[in-house]
Amino acid sequence: MTKMFQERIQKLHDFLSKQELDAVLITSPKHVYYLTGFFTDPHERFLGLIIPAEGEPTLIVPALDREAAASASSVQNIFTHTDIQNPYEVLKQTLPAGLKQLGIEKSHMTVERYEAMGEMVGASRYVDVEEPLREMRLIKSADEVDRMKHAIQLVEDSLRETLKKVKPGVTETELVAELEFQMKRLGADGPSFTSMVLAGEKSALPHGKPGSRQVQEGEVLLFDIGVEANGYVSDITRTFAVGEISEQLREIYETVLAANEAAIAQVRPGVTFAHLDQTARDVIAAKGFGEYFMHRLGHGLGMDVHEYPSVHGQNQETLRPGMVFTIEPGIYVPGVGGVRIEDNVLVTETGVEVMTQFPKQLTVIG
Repeated sequence: MTKMFQERIQKLHDFLSKQELDAVLITSPKHVYYLTGFFTDPHERFLGLIIPAEGEPTLIVPALDREAAASASSVQNIFTHTDIQNPYEVLKQTLPAGLKQLGIEKSHMTVERYEAMGEMVGASRYVDVEEPLREMRLIKSADEVDRMKHAIQLVEDSLRETLKKVKPGVTETELVAELEFQMKRLGADGPSFTSMVLAGEKSALPHGKPGSRQVQEGEVLLFDIGVEANGYVSDITRTFAVGEISEQLREIYETVLAANEAAIAQVRPGVTFAHLDQTARDVIAAKGFGEYFMHRLGHGLGMDVHEYPSVHGQNQETLRPGMVFTIEPGIYVPGVGGVRIEDNVLVTETGVEVMTQFPKQLTVIG
Protein backbone atom coordinates (compact mmCIF):
# COMPACT_ATOMS: atom_id res chain seq x y z
CA MET A 1 0.00 0.00 0.00
CA THR A 2 1.44 3.36 -1.02
CA LYS A 3 2.20 5.92 1.67
CA MET A 4 -0.56 8.28 0.48
CA PHE A 5 -3.28 5.63 0.80
CA GLN A 6 -1.86 4.45 4.12
CA GLU A 7 -2.08 7.97 5.52
CA ARG A 8 -5.66 8.43 4.34
CA ILE A 9 -6.79 5.10 5.79
CA GLN A 10 -4.95 5.90 9.02
CA LYS A 11 -7.01 9.08 9.41
CA LEU A 12 -10.17 6.98 9.18
CA HIS A 13 -8.60 4.59 11.69
CA ASP A 14 -8.10 7.50 14.08
CA PHE A 15 -11.79 8.43 13.71
CA LEU A 16 -12.77 4.78 14.18
CA SER A 17 -10.78 4.59 17.43
CA LYS A 18 -12.18 7.87 18.74
CA GLN A 19 -15.74 6.75 18.05
CA GLU A 20 -15.04 3.24 19.41
CA LEU A 21 -16.24 1.61 16.18
CA ASP A 22 -15.59 -2.00 15.22
CA ALA A 23 -15.15 -1.08 11.55
CA VAL A 24 -15.80 1.53 8.87
CA LEU A 25 -17.58 0.65 5.61
CA ILE A 26 -16.95 2.91 2.61
CA THR A 27 -19.41 2.45 -0.27
CA SER A 28 -19.04 5.58 -2.44
CA PRO A 29 -17.01 4.67 -5.57
CA LYS A 30 -15.12 7.97 -5.41
CA HIS A 31 -14.15 7.41 -1.79
CA VAL A 32 -13.10 3.84 -2.53
CA TYR A 33 -10.88 5.34 -5.24
CA TYR A 34 -9.61 8.05 -2.87
CA LEU A 35 -8.60 5.45 -0.28
CA THR A 36 -7.34 2.62 -2.51
CA GLY A 37 -6.57 3.89 -6.03
CA PHE A 38 -9.21 1.64 -7.60
CA PHE A 39 -12.20 3.17 -9.35
CA THR A 40 -15.23 1.48 -10.83
CA ASP A 41 -18.82 2.39 -11.48
CA PRO A 42 -20.60 -0.66 -10.02
CA HIS A 43 -24.02 0.56 -11.19
CA GLU A 44 -26.56 -1.31 -9.04
CA ARG A 45 -23.98 -3.78 -7.70
CA PHE A 46 -22.45 -3.55 -4.22
CA LEU A 47 -18.98 -2.05 -3.74
CA GLY A 48 -17.45 -1.73 -0.31
CA LEU A 49 -14.16 -1.03 1.46
CA ILE A 50 -13.99 -2.37 5.01
CA ILE A 51 -11.53 -0.80 7.45
CA PRO A 52 -11.61 -2.86 10.67
CA ALA A 53 -10.39 -1.76 14.08
CA GLU A 54 -7.95 -4.68 13.99
CA GLY A 55 -6.32 -6.13 10.89
CA GLU A 56 -5.98 -5.11 7.27
CA PRO A 57 -8.61 -3.44 5.06
CA THR A 58 -10.74 -5.56 2.73
CA LEU A 59 -12.28 -4.61 -0.59
CA ILE A 60 -15.53 -6.19 -1.84
CA VAL A 61 -16.14 -5.78 -5.57
CA PRO A 62 -18.46 -7.29 -8.19
CA ALA A 63 -16.85 -10.44 -9.65
CA LEU A 64 -16.45 -8.78 -13.04
CA ASP A 65 -14.18 -6.15 -11.44
CA ARG A 66 -11.82 -8.55 -9.67
CA GLU A 67 -8.95 -8.31 -12.15
CA ALA A 68 -9.12 -4.52 -12.38
CA ALA A 69 -9.26 -4.22 -8.59
CA ALA A 70 -6.30 -6.53 -8.10
CA SER A 71 -4.31 -4.45 -10.59
CA ALA A 72 -5.19 -0.96 -9.32
CA SER A 73 -6.08 -1.26 -5.64
CA SER A 74 -3.61 -0.69 -2.82
CA VAL A 75 -5.69 -3.14 -0.74
CA GLN A 76 -4.53 -6.74 -1.00
CA ASN A 77 -7.56 -8.50 0.51
CA ILE A 78 -10.19 -8.62 -2.23
CA PHE A 79 -13.51 -10.47 -2.05
CA THR A 80 -16.04 -10.71 -4.84
CA HIS A 81 -19.74 -11.42 -5.32
CA THR A 82 -21.57 -12.60 -8.41
CA ASP A 83 -24.88 -11.33 -9.73
CA ILE A 84 -26.73 -14.24 -8.14
CA GLN A 85 -25.18 -13.86 -4.68
CA ASN A 86 -26.38 -11.68 -1.83
CA PRO A 87 -23.47 -9.24 -1.44
CA TYR A 88 -24.43 -8.55 2.17
CA GLU A 89 -23.69 -12.17 3.03
CA VAL A 90 -20.17 -11.59 1.70
CA LEU A 91 -20.04 -8.36 3.70
CA LYS A 92 -21.05 -10.15 6.90
CA GLN A 93 -18.31 -12.73 6.38
CA THR A 94 -15.66 -10.06 5.99
CA LEU A 95 -16.71 -7.77 8.85
CA PRO A 96 -15.22 -8.38 12.34
CA ALA A 97 -17.01 -11.10 14.28
CA GLY A 98 -19.49 -9.79 16.83
CA LEU A 99 -19.57 -6.35 15.23
CA LYS A 100 -21.79 -3.89 17.11
CA GLN A 101 -20.75 -0.42 15.91
CA LEU A 102 -20.15 0.41 12.27
CA GLY A 103 -19.15 3.61 10.49
CA ILE A 104 -20.96 4.21 7.18
CA GLU A 105 -21.43 6.95 4.58
CA LYS A 106 -24.96 8.02 5.44
CA SER A 107 -25.23 10.47 2.54
CA HIS A 108 -24.42 7.68 0.07
CA MET A 109 -26.35 4.81 1.64
CA THR A 110 -29.89 4.46 0.29
CA VAL A 111 -32.66 3.37 2.66
CA GLU A 112 -33.01 0.13 0.67
CA ARG A 113 -29.32 -0.70 1.06
CA TYR A 114 -29.26 0.38 4.68
CA GLU A 115 -32.11 -1.96 5.52
CA ALA A 116 -30.63 -4.86 3.53
CA MET A 117 -27.26 -4.37 5.20
CA GLY A 118 -28.73 -3.88 8.66
CA GLU A 119 -30.74 -7.09 8.42
CA MET A 120 -27.59 -9.08 7.61
CA VAL A 121 -24.99 -7.24 9.70
CA GLY A 122 -27.09 -6.50 12.78
CA ALA A 123 -25.04 -3.66 14.24
CA SER A 124 -26.61 -1.74 17.11
CA ARG A 125 -25.06 1.62 16.17
CA TYR A 126 -24.23 3.28 12.86
CA VAL A 127 -22.02 6.38 12.78
CA ASP A 128 -21.63 8.75 9.84
CA VAL A 129 -18.03 9.03 8.55
CA GLU A 130 -18.62 12.15 6.43
CA GLU A 131 -16.65 14.44 8.76
CA PRO A 132 -13.18 12.85 8.45
CA LEU A 133 -13.66 12.24 4.73
CA ARG A 134 -14.69 15.84 4.15
CA GLU A 135 -11.75 17.13 6.17
CA MET A 136 -9.30 14.98 4.19
CA ARG A 137 -10.71 16.06 0.84
CA LEU A 138 -10.78 19.72 1.87
CA ILE A 139 -6.98 20.02 1.77
CA LYS A 140 -5.55 18.90 -1.57
CA SER A 141 -2.20 17.14 -1.84
CA ALA A 142 0.38 18.12 -4.46
CA ASP A 143 -0.69 15.11 -6.53
CA GLU A 144 -4.34 16.18 -6.40
CA VAL A 145 -3.44 19.72 -7.43
CA ASP A 146 -1.44 18.38 -10.39
CA ARG A 147 -4.41 16.28 -11.51
CA MET A 148 -6.72 19.27 -11.28
CA LYS A 149 -4.30 21.41 -13.28
CA HIS A 150 -4.30 18.72 -15.96
CA ALA A 151 -8.12 18.75 -16.04
CA ILE A 152 -8.03 22.55 -16.31
CA GLN A 153 -5.57 22.41 -19.20
CA LEU A 154 -7.80 19.94 -21.02
CA VAL A 155 -10.94 22.06 -20.70
CA GLU A 156 -9.13 25.24 -21.70
CA ASP A 157 -7.68 23.54 -24.78
CA SER A 158 -11.16 22.22 -25.63
CA LEU A 159 -12.60 25.71 -25.38
CA ARG A 160 -9.81 27.15 -27.53
CA GLU A 161 -10.54 24.64 -30.30
CA THR A 162 -14.30 25.13 -30.06
CA LEU A 163 -14.09 28.91 -30.37
CA LYS A 164 -12.83 28.37 -33.92
CA LYS A 165 -16.33 27.11 -34.76
CA VAL A 166 -18.21 30.11 -33.37
CA LYS A 167 -19.97 32.20 -36.01
CA PRO A 168 -23.44 33.62 -36.47
CA GLY A 169 -25.90 30.82 -37.21
CA VAL A 170 -24.19 28.04 -35.25
CA THR A 171 -26.43 26.67 -32.50
CA GLU A 172 -25.73 26.21 -28.80
CA THR A 173 -26.14 22.45 -29.17
CA GLU A 174 -23.65 22.30 -32.05
CA LEU A 175 -21.08 24.07 -29.89
CA VAL A 176 -21.73 21.66 -27.02
CA ALA A 177 -21.16 18.73 -29.39
CA GLU A 178 -17.89 20.27 -30.59
CA LEU A 179 -16.75 20.92 -27.03
CA GLU A 180 -17.36 17.37 -25.90
CA PHE A 181 -15.71 15.96 -29.01
CA GLN A 182 -12.62 18.06 -28.27
CA MET A 183 -12.63 16.98 -24.62
CA LYS A 184 -12.48 13.32 -25.62
CA ARG A 185 -10.01 13.95 -28.44
CA LEU A 186 -7.62 15.70 -26.08
CA GLY A 187 -7.75 12.91 -23.50
CA ALA A 188 -10.42 13.75 -20.93
CA ASP A 189 -12.66 11.01 -19.56
CA GLY A 190 -15.57 13.28 -20.44
CA PRO A 191 -17.36 16.41 -19.22
CA SER A 192 -17.50 16.80 -15.44
CA PHE A 193 -21.07 18.13 -15.69
CA THR A 194 -23.57 18.97 -18.42
CA SER A 195 -21.76 21.41 -20.70
CA MET A 196 -23.47 24.79 -20.82
CA VAL A 197 -23.35 27.07 -23.89
CA LEU A 198 -25.85 29.92 -23.79
CA ALA A 199 -26.32 32.68 -26.36
CA GLY A 200 -27.87 36.13 -26.14
CA GLU A 201 -30.71 36.56 -23.69
CA LYS A 202 -30.31 32.90 -22.58
CA SER A 203 -26.97 33.79 -21.00
CA ALA A 204 -29.04 35.55 -18.30
CA LEU A 205 -30.17 32.10 -17.07
CA PRO A 206 -27.55 30.95 -14.51
CA HIS A 207 -28.57 27.32 -15.09
CA GLY A 208 -29.88 27.58 -18.64
CA LYS A 209 -30.12 24.61 -20.98
CA PRO A 210 -28.44 24.70 -24.40
CA GLY A 211 -30.77 24.17 -27.34
CA SER A 212 -31.41 25.17 -30.92
CA ARG A 213 -30.86 28.89 -30.23
CA GLN A 214 -28.52 30.27 -32.91
CA VAL A 215 -25.61 32.57 -32.11
CA GLN A 216 -26.13 36.08 -33.46
CA GLU A 217 -24.08 39.23 -33.93
CA GLY A 218 -24.15 41.81 -31.16
CA GLU A 219 -24.71 39.46 -28.21
CA VAL A 220 -22.73 37.61 -25.57
CA LEU A 221 -21.98 33.88 -25.59
CA LEU A 222 -21.40 32.10 -22.28
CA PHE A 223 -19.50 28.80 -21.82
CA ASP A 224 -19.67 27.01 -18.44
CA ILE A 225 -17.72 23.78 -18.89
CA GLY A 226 -15.42 21.29 -17.20
CA VAL A 227 -13.82 17.90 -17.69
CA GLU A 228 -13.00 14.89 -15.58
CA ALA A 229 -9.58 13.29 -15.94
CA ASN A 230 -7.74 10.86 -13.65
CA GLY A 231 -10.41 11.17 -10.98
CA TYR A 232 -10.38 14.97 -10.71
CA VAL A 233 -12.36 17.76 -12.35
CA SER A 234 -12.22 21.30 -13.65
CA ASP A 235 -14.96 23.93 -13.88
CA ILE A 236 -14.47 27.15 -15.84
CA THR A 237 -16.78 29.84 -17.19
CA ARG A 238 -15.89 32.41 -19.84
CA THR A 239 -18.18 34.85 -21.64
CA PHE A 240 -17.44 36.29 -25.08
CA ALA A 241 -18.77 39.04 -27.31
CA VAL A 242 -20.00 37.95 -30.74
CA GLY A 243 -19.20 40.98 -32.83
CA GLU A 244 -19.80 44.42 -31.35
CA ILE A 245 -21.98 44.45 -28.23
CA SER A 246 -23.86 47.27 -26.49
CA GLU A 247 -22.31 49.59 -23.92
CA GLN A 248 -24.60 48.06 -21.31
CA LEU A 249 -23.23 44.57 -21.96
CA ARG A 250 -19.68 45.93 -21.93
CA GLU A 251 -20.30 47.57 -18.56
CA ILE A 252 -21.77 44.32 -17.21
CA TYR A 253 -18.71 42.42 -18.42
CA GLU A 254 -16.19 44.85 -16.92
CA THR A 255 -18.09 44.85 -13.62
CA VAL A 256 -18.05 41.05 -13.37
CA LEU A 257 -14.36 40.97 -14.26
CA ALA A 258 -13.60 43.56 -11.56
CA ALA A 259 -15.58 41.52 -9.01
CA ASN A 260 -13.76 38.33 -10.00
CA GLU A 261 -10.35 39.97 -9.68
CA ALA A 262 -11.19 41.76 -6.43
CA ALA A 263 -12.28 38.51 -4.75
CA ILE A 264 -9.21 36.64 -6.00
CA ALA A 265 -6.97 39.39 -4.63
CA GLN A 266 -8.39 38.70 -1.14
CA VAL A 267 -7.63 34.97 -1.16
CA ARG A 268 -5.07 34.04 1.51
CA PRO A 269 -4.97 31.91 4.68
CA GLY A 270 -7.07 33.30 7.51
CA VAL A 271 -9.61 35.17 5.38
CA THR A 272 -13.22 33.95 5.60
CA PHE A 273 -15.28 32.66 2.71
CA ALA A 274 -17.91 35.22 3.68
CA HIS A 275 -15.38 38.01 3.11
CA LEU A 276 -14.63 36.78 -0.41
CA ASP A 277 -18.32 36.66 -1.27
CA GLN A 278 -18.92 40.14 0.14
CA THR A 279 -15.92 41.58 -1.69
CA ALA A 280 -17.30 40.51 -5.08
CA ARG A 281 -20.84 41.51 -4.12
CA ASP A 282 -19.72 45.02 -3.11
CA VAL A 283 -18.06 45.63 -6.49
CA ILE A 284 -21.21 44.57 -8.34
CA ALA A 285 -23.56 46.51 -6.06
CA ALA A 286 -21.47 49.68 -6.45
CA LYS A 287 -22.23 49.62 -10.18
CA GLY A 288 -25.95 49.21 -9.60
CA PHE A 289 -26.19 45.52 -10.52
CA GLY A 290 -26.50 44.07 -7.02
CA GLU A 291 -29.93 42.52 -7.56
CA TYR A 292 -28.67 40.67 -10.65
CA PHE A 293 -26.02 38.65 -8.76
CA MET A 294 -28.26 36.07 -7.10
CA HIS A 295 -26.01 33.08 -6.35
CA ARG A 296 -23.05 32.30 -4.09
CA LEU A 297 -19.56 33.31 -5.18
CA GLY A 298 -18.28 29.75 -5.58
CA HIS A 299 -17.88 26.20 -4.36
CA GLY A 300 -15.25 23.62 -3.52
CA LEU A 301 -13.73 21.58 -6.31
CA GLY A 302 -11.82 18.29 -6.43
CA MET A 303 -13.09 14.82 -7.23
CA ASP A 304 -16.55 16.37 -7.52
CA VAL A 305 -17.61 19.56 -9.29
CA HIS A 306 -19.52 20.75 -6.22
CA GLU A 307 -17.94 19.75 -2.95
CA TYR A 308 -17.23 21.37 0.40
CA PRO A 309 -16.78 24.28 1.08
CA SER A 310 -19.52 26.63 -0.11
CA VAL A 311 -18.28 30.18 -0.78
CA HIS A 312 -21.17 32.34 0.43
CA GLY A 313 -21.84 35.26 2.71
CA GLN A 314 -22.69 33.20 5.79
CA ASN A 315 -19.66 30.90 5.76
CA GLN A 316 -17.29 32.19 8.45
CA GLU A 317 -14.81 29.35 8.02
CA THR A 318 -11.32 30.61 7.27
CA LEU A 319 -9.20 29.70 4.27
CA ARG A 320 -6.35 27.21 4.71
CA PRO A 321 -3.48 26.28 2.41
CA GLY A 322 -4.45 23.44 0.07
CA MET A 323 -8.10 24.43 -0.33
CA VAL A 324 -9.35 24.60 -3.93
CA PHE A 325 -12.56 26.35 -4.93
CA THR A 326 -14.18 28.43 -7.65
CA ILE A 327 -14.68 32.17 -7.79
CA GLU A 328 -17.51 32.90 -10.22
CA PRO A 329 -19.40 36.19 -9.84
CA GLY A 330 -22.10 36.91 -12.38
CA ILE A 331 -24.62 39.49 -13.49
CA TYR A 332 -27.82 38.29 -15.19
CA VAL A 333 -30.19 40.87 -16.66
CA PRO A 334 -33.39 39.27 -18.00
CA GLY A 335 -33.98 39.90 -21.67
CA VAL A 336 -30.54 41.46 -22.09
CA GLY A 337 -27.94 38.84 -21.26
CA GLY A 338 -25.65 37.55 -18.58
CA VAL A 339 -21.94 37.42 -17.84
CA ARG A 340 -20.13 35.00 -15.55
CA ILE A 341 -16.38 34.64 -15.18
CA GLU A 342 -15.24 31.58 -13.23
CA ASP A 343 -11.75 30.66 -12.07
CA ASN A 344 -10.38 27.72 -10.08
CA VAL A 345 -8.11 28.92 -7.27
CA LEU A 346 -5.72 27.22 -4.84
CA VAL A 347 -4.97 28.71 -1.42
CA THR A 348 -1.20 28.74 -0.89
CA GLU A 349 0.87 29.37 2.25
CA THR A 350 1.20 33.03 1.33
CA GLY A 351 -1.83 33.79 -0.84
CA VAL A 352 -3.40 32.36 -3.95
CA GLU A 353 -2.57 30.52 -7.15
CA VAL A 354 -5.08 30.97 -9.96
CA MET A 355 -5.00 27.61 -11.70
CA THR A 356 -7.22 28.62 -14.61
CA GLN A 357 -5.18 30.45 -17.24
CA PHE A 358 -7.68 31.19 -20.02
CA PRO A 359 -7.71 34.96 -20.74
CA LYS A 360 -10.43 37.00 -19.03
CA GLN A 361 -10.32 40.32 -20.85
CA LEU A 362 -13.36 40.81 -23.08
CA THR A 363 -12.74 38.94 -26.33
CA VAL A 364 -14.72 39.61 -29.51
CA ILE A 365 -15.24 36.54 -31.70
CA GLY A 366 -17.06 35.85 -34.93
